[in-house]
Amino acid sequence: MRFAFPLVLLGLGSMITALDFTVVYVALPHIARDVGFSPYALQWVVSAYAVPFGGFLLLGGRLSDLLGRRRMFVLGMLLYGVASMLGGLATGPGPLIAARALQGLGGAVLLPATLSLVVTMFDEGPARNRAMTVWAVCGASGLSLGALLGGVLTATFGWQAVFFVNVPMAAAGIVAAFAVLTPDGTRRPGGFDLPGAVTGTAGVTGLVFAIAHGAQWGWTSPGVMASLAAAVVLLAGFVAIEARSRNPLLPPRLLANPHTRTATGVILVYGMALQCVPYFLTLHFQDVLGYDAMRSGLAFLGPTLGITAGNIIGERLIPRLGLRGTLTLSLLVGAAGTALLAWSLSADGSYLGLLAGLVVFGLGSGLSFTTMFILATTGVAPHDQGAVSGLSSTFLQTGGSTGLAVLVAVAWRDTTGLTGEALRAATVDGLRSALFVAAAIAVVGVVAAGRVPRRTADAVSRS
Repeated sequence: MRFAFPLVLLGLGSMITALDFTVVYVALPHIARDVGFSPYALQWVVSAYAVPFGGFLLLGGRLSDLLGRRRMFVLGMLLYGVASMLGGLATGPGPLIAARALQGLGGAVLLPATLSLVVTMFDEGPARNRAMTVWAVCGASGLSLGALLGGVLTATFGWQAVFFVNVPMAAAGIVAAFAVLTPDGTRRPGGFDLPGAVTGTAGVTGLVFAIAHGAQWGWTSPGVMASLAAAVVLLAGFVAIEARSRNPLLPPRLLANPHTRTATGVILVYGMALQCVPYFLTLHFQDVLGYDAMRSGLAFLGPTLGITAGNIIGERLIPRLGLRGTLTLSLLVGAAGTALLAWSLSADGSYLGLLAGLVVFGLGSGLSFTTMFILATTGVAPHDQGAVSGLSSTFLQTGGSTGLAVLVAVAWRDTTGLTGEALRAATVDGLRSALFVAAAIAVVGVVAAGRVPRRTADAVSRS
């Protein structure tokens, strides 16, 4: 029981970082109207959070190892609280985008700290699996819960509430951290890899930026091409620096671990496929079925309950099927649920007609989320858990940005120039195609899951 309160606190940190991806989705039309965003610029409300979040995760994870996990948890919460207050008070596009970017930076510090704290508090095996389940329930459910909460808050208090809601949570998290988390002690000996931090963070940020905007700006546009070229050069420099550094930001031994190496591949596929589904559900609920913000949020109860159930079931399946078997099953269930959702979409359909697909998708997503992060941290020394947490989270966000760019291009390819019922019908067709592609990508993850070392991973899961 002595770890119960710390675990609840770390679950809150996980939920906040996930929730802020989707909490603004249903509020976007209201933000566009009140703040003055053009349709072209509105995407920056989402991208301004995603780009620094994905770009700084690797650095945030290593800082947890070097400077202390509780310190980074508190810093992440502080950045979130300040950024959320600024976002709620923003009256123009510039201040709001800056606030979202600061939120993303806070997430890059907070998420690896929460995951590494969970992992280092519990030994490998059932105890860690159970703790990771709690963390995963909070994180994975936060993606769907964000849309639910965003709808309720926007309809009741206005779009500003989707930002202000984080302020008391962040304040409570900071106070609780000093009360229930073990102090960090002195800084770990060893230097800091500043060249690696600069090149790695800038390279990943450039890559995420290019992927996030390639579909809209065009993959051959000057901005995208320049960002991709810079990312390639910077990441090549990062690899060269890390190979020679005495204190690398990303220790090569992490990728030598077969569990971490395989898990990052699965996490990348998950980000490209299953993590993108809530975005397209939001579009279907609002643009096709005509739901308002409140009803759109409530519609996410189905997948949220499915995700929670999947997280809980995953903990029980791992001792029986092992990490390899559970991960394979989870991706197949997630792909089947996504395909069922795609098949169920209709311009004149109902929520009840979508419910089976929503629940099956949620089950697969929840099962996957728990299992792949348990796999990523298996066999990793405590002093490297921050780095592996940052690495895993970087692959998740890079996959999400890549998948969303590809799937959005698929969804909107045949809607140019259409209006009225023709646009509504074309939107359904596009969303259906995007979800079928997402299901196919998820199946690719089964191949990656097959590379999990059977004996070692399964032995750990049953220990």
